[in-house]
Amino acid sequence: MKKTPADRLQGKGQKLWKKAKTLIPGGNQLLSKRAEMFLPDNWPAYYSKASGPYVWDLDGRRYMDVGSMAVGSCLLGYADKDVNKAVKEAVDRGSMSTLNAPEEVELAELLCKIHPWADMVRYARGGGESMAIAERIARAYTGRDIILFCGYHGWSDWYLAANLSSDKALDGHLLPGLEPRGVPRGLAGTIVPFHYNNIDELEALAKKYGKKVAAIVMEPVRSEPPENNFLKKVRRMADRLGAVLVFDEISIGWKLTYGGAHLLYGVNPDIAVFSKAMSNGFPMAAVIGRREVMQAAQSSFISSTYWTDRTGPSAALATLKKMKRVNVTQHISRIARITRAGWVRLAKKHGLSIAIGWSLPYSSFTFTDQKDTLALKTLFNQEMLRRGFLATTAFTPSATHTPQHIRQYLKAVDEVFGILADALKKGDVKKRLQGPPVHSHFQRLN
Repeated sequence: MKKTPADRLQGKGQKLWKKAKTLIPGGNQLLSKRAEMFLPDNWPAYYSKASGPYVWDLDGRRYMDVGSMAVGSCLLGYADKDVNKAVKEAVDRGSMSTLNAPEEVELAELLCKIHPWADMVRYARGGGESMAIAERIARAYTGRDIILFCGYHGWSDWYLAANLSSDKALDGHLLPGLEPRGVPRGLAGTIVPFHYNNIDELEALAKKYGKKVAAIVMEPVRSEPPENNFLKKVRRMADRLGAVLVFDEISIGWKLTYGGAHLLYGVNPDIAVFSKAMSNGFPMAAVIGRREVMQAAQSSFISSTYWTDRTGPSAALATLKKMKRVNVTQHISRIARITRAGWVRLAKKHGLSIAIGWSLPYSSFTFTDQKDTLALKTLFNQEMLRRGFLATTAFTPSATHTPQHIRQYLKAVDEVFGILADALKKGDVKKRLQGPPVHSHFQRLN
């Protein structure tokens, strides 16, 4: 791909982003898509079209997306023809009516078939709200308040209450960047964090809160694998406490294996939550669980008009069927391994020190032994953008990424790593930036 001149980094998207921030608090609806997370002042920010592994900006420039692929939601690639066909048919037949869409029942049957331990399903249209549903069901079932958790689980009050302290001040930035302003302080102490793979820490919390614990909420796996039968120990602890074990599969689900990642480890939760990849870019979420626990939803009030639209279940059915047919998990694993091997080889070639993250579906590298890693990351993003790639130090592969695509990408990485090495040698990394360094992301507990 041809290099884009430095003066062409600015375009319609960059101008629109500046305007958006005067009209929309924060500029958009999702922290992970804010331009400041990638290339402040110079990220294209908006797209006119997306197809396969490619995205076109408002100026008609095409980029290969070797970044997040819509924050991990488009596992089949952008604008998948089979999924789009199913959604278009759903729209043509009426996406909403006074009656219910039969696709809801078909999807529920499929999800329970994939996860034999589950008996019932409720739907939503986004990850954050589906986790709020799971939390509500767990508390309704147990009649308790306390939730023990690790990892990131969305924007809702129940979760951000973790950052409230008893003296009405921020709790030491437990999750930096996620402030609990607007969260009722009466929720302080109702949600308590623990670290992944730290069973001793969780045991201490279980001893402290005992039968007050309504649920243990966590991602079954994300940044590191479970060690020393961690998941099985958590399962036993939940049983001992009489608490609901909730696995948040919103990000990792469907990427490590067909279904929830927990299937790989042979540990079944009481509730599992899915969104993102299950519908390949169309709004959809599912909360699945054991009948006894899920029936508690009837003793609370969990209801919303647009949870009944037809396009979400239609997209999910088409997506799940195709993911199984093309064996998407095997493909993205292969693409991730090729990419990671390339990062290691090219870093060694140019004398850069990097560390590779554990997860294949969410492959990543970090610059190590450097004074200003954010500036170095920004320079990498900037130079990759100039060469026609939406890229950062993390990559979520899709079914549409081929080894040929990765060869093109790694050729550009070779050039850019060379530029980074030269900048480090000359000590002028920041001087080469066309704008401010990227913002750091919030911290995860796993």
